[in-house]
Amino acid sequence: MSFVVVTGAGATARAATNQFADSGEQVRQLTRSGAGVNHPLVERLAADVTDADRLTELTKGARVLVNCAIPAYDRWATEVPPMAAALLTAVERTGAGYVMLGNTYGYGHVAGPITEDLPMAATTVKGRVRAQMWLDALAADEAGRARVTEVRAGAFLGAGAISGYTLFVPGPVLAGEVAGYPGDLDVAHSWAYTEDVARTLVAASRDDRAWGRAWHAPVTSTLSVRALTTRLAELAGVPEPTLTRIHADQLTAMAAETPLFAELLEMLYSTEHPHLLDATYTEAMLGVHPTPLDTVLRETVDALRTVEAAG
Repeated sequence: MSFVVVTGAGATARAATNQFADSGEQVRQLTRSGAGVNHPLVERLAADVTDADRLTELTKGARVLVNCAIPAYDRWATEVPPMAAALLTAVERTGAGYVMLGNTYGYGHVAGPITEDLPMAATTVKGRVRAQMWLDALAADEAGRARVTEVRAGAFLGAGAISGYTLFVPGPVLAGEVAGYPGDLDVAHSWAYTEDVARTLVAASRDDRAWGRAWHAPVTSTLSVRALTTRLAELAGVPEPTLTRIHADQLTAMAAETPLFAELLEMLYSTEHPHLLDATYTEAMLGVHPTPLDTVLRETVDALRTVEAAG
């Protein structure tokens, strides 16, 4: 019986693993530690996703490999290329379909709606890395060496979601503290629910029309950071939030103590200007639709409070 391979341990990887398994498919989840989703149809294994031979061994017989793994933010330039090469090698050797979880970095700064047919025009280090990962995979698809597709998402929301917003804002707001955000507080942004992103990965893996192109995950909201946070506070039953904008010079100063903050500087264009994904084609072709925002925000709040209660 065929199975699905999912790499990664983040919120979207866990959601996709659960969704595949809940639908009756056997899943092999690969993480660095061997930890993962606890489900009777999930086999959890430790694996280094830069090891093409190990990946090939674990992907043999799989219907599809879904990659949700990504190195630490400050190591993309050095660690994404060997990871991408190993993943692509594994699917070329085994014939498994290759579904990539991506983002919008490869497009660069876009003034107006972002559609899947826009070219890769990245101007940042991390953007070029993401763009090259897709372009190499697409070249393999066009040459007949692999079947590949990519699902691109906006900023993540949901339980366990990691994004600039979830790292900087909800925690302080729930604690009644001032929350800083690196970007304009009043421009529109596309927000993606991790469960919706996972549903798109699953749907793409099962639709022959998905191969050889990219898809945008459904957009659960295009509210500004200020409006989104006001709604989150209302649902959480806490006072109206106080937000402050973290400017580039402040990030630079913060980076002197915590170098990871320096990685946000080159991506400020995506938070200082409107950033709007068009997911119309995904909804029409793959039948995946966004979850209501209030549902997503309640889940985000509940997860944070559970973590806080557990210490």
